[in-house]
Amino acid sequence: MNTDIDNKLLNHWLSFSDIQTKINNRLESALEEKYSLSLKEFYVLYYLSQTSDKQLRLQQLQDLVGLSQSAISRLVVRMEAKNCGALQRHVCENDRRGVYTCLTDLGENKFKKALVTFNETIQSACLEDGLQKELHALIQRSTIE
Repeated sequence: MNTDIDNKLLNHWLSFSDIQTKINNRLESALEEKYSLSLKEFYVLYYLSQTSDKQLRLQQLQDLVGLSQSAISRLVVRMEAKNCGALQRHVCENDRRGVYTCLTDLGENKFKKALVTFNETIQSACLEDGLQKELHALIQRSTIE
């Protein structure tokens, strides 16, 4: 294998990863400040909002959000608590081992408001001059090489 090509690919990946981390940090900050939501909690609301019945099995959410079984359970419990009330869990009647969580009206409203902030933050980050230059340079380097 060509070490120069391997290093270039690694450098491109690290640059891309750095840009993504910067944007994720901004999103996390904005969502936490305005809605007391982590980015993972926002993703849970998003995935539930995309289903026709506004519910998913915890296993499905775990896979979509990229959390362990215990982490997704803790997250859902927090979002189900009285101070949030965005989610509601229930056991599947056909399979008692299956636990579903569904989006409440409160959760759907919270998601819609948070989505506006999410989109504004992404747009702002992408329009920022420094980030645009980083992205442009990364794209240029990867197409030239």
